Amino acid sequence: MIWKRSAVLRFYSVCGLLLQGSQGQFPLTQNVTVVEGGTAILTCRVDQNDNTSLQWSNPAQQTLYFDDKKALRDNRIELVRASWHELSISVSDVSLSDEGQYTCSLFTMPVKTSKAYLTVLGVPEKPQISGFSSPVMEGDLMQLTCKTSGSKPAADIRWFKNDKEIKDVKYLKEEDANRKTFTVSSTLDFRVDRSDDGVAVICRVDHESLNATPQVAMQVLEIHYTPSVKIIPSTPFPQEGQPLILTCESKGKPLPEPVLWTKDGGELPDPDRMVVSGRELNILFLNKTDNGTYRCEATNTIGQSSAEYVLIVHDPNALAGQNGPDHALIGGIVAVVVFVTLCSIFLLGRYLARHKGTYLTNEAKGAEDAPDADTAIINAEGSQVNAEEKKEYFI
Repeated sequence: MIWKRSAVLRFYSVCGLLLQGSQGQFPLTQNVTVVEGGTAILTCRVDQNDNTSLQWSNPAQQTLYFDDKKALRDNRIELVRASWHELSISVSDVSLSDEGQYTCSLFTMPVKTSKAYLTVLGVPEKPQISGFSSPVMEGDLMQLTCKTSGSKPAADIRWFKNDKEIKDVKYLKEEDANRKTFTVSSTLDFRVDRSDDGVAVICRVDHESLNATPQVAMQVLEIHYTPSVKIIPSTPFPQEGQPLILTCESKGKPLPEPVLWTKDGGELPDPDRMVVSGRELNILFLNKTDNGTYRCEATNTIGQSSAEYVLIVHDPNALAGQNGPDHALIGGIVAVVVFVTLCSIFLLGRYLARHKGTYLTNEAKGAEDAPDADTAIINAEGSQVNAEEKKEYFI
């Protein structure tokens, strides 16, 4: 009886020590996010542990590992580290069904637990672009659709045209049959023109499972359009006796070939001097009879277009005169100089004449009060005499 009482006391004493020690023991875990097909590491740590067991359980409450002993037969689950302070396990080739809340248990009195949620990211499939049929005629309305499935959460789709993002697009998100992943699609509508020929339209899928490396799909556009035509002369001033090359620059898709040359609405008048080679019209030894309107016409399966060039053959001598000194300008300058000189001479003459008249008038002042002509003459002569006397006197 005494032995039994002593055993009971020792049992309660041990339990009390365990309970007291377990108060500072707490398992610590962290949530984990992993890409589908990857490997998840679940770690449970205990800072203070007096040899108490640790256990990992899956969302179905099935034991995966109890300390270092594997409890569930699943080749994907392996032990990473087992000690009194840590229990880490790995789950490889993770699938969407592995997602959920995992439990780490510390078998104290009472048992303490910590939860870790495993999030599995669904990787979006490579996108596909549909709706393009080649070729497309200029001015047609094009509708392209980009679609990708299997993303979790739903992926984001963006459109680019020649590296420039297009914002005005439609976006649709639908749940897949497993009700865990999503199929997303985006539709791009625009009217094409010839500048779109050869342009790369890119559909880009962004998702957190792609590690900043988006998936892309590309569609190169092929646009058919009527030709555009331009005539380029080999010289801006065609001269008589010299050759001339007219180049018919034509762009279109399909490429127009060959081109048709005419003059004044009819055939070329002198095939011996006017030779057509590809898109070039070579006129040898120009003369005044070559003056006229030359027309280049380009045609493809979409339509036709043309351009005109008015040829005026210049006289080499006339052009040389135009390139020489400007005699009219020189003559004008000379005329202005002569006019200014004459005006200066005229004004100087008037100035001298006015001062001479004043001098003569002053000489005649002595004869103004004379009673008759003889006296006036004498007075006038006297004044001159007096002037001479005054001059002699002052000398």
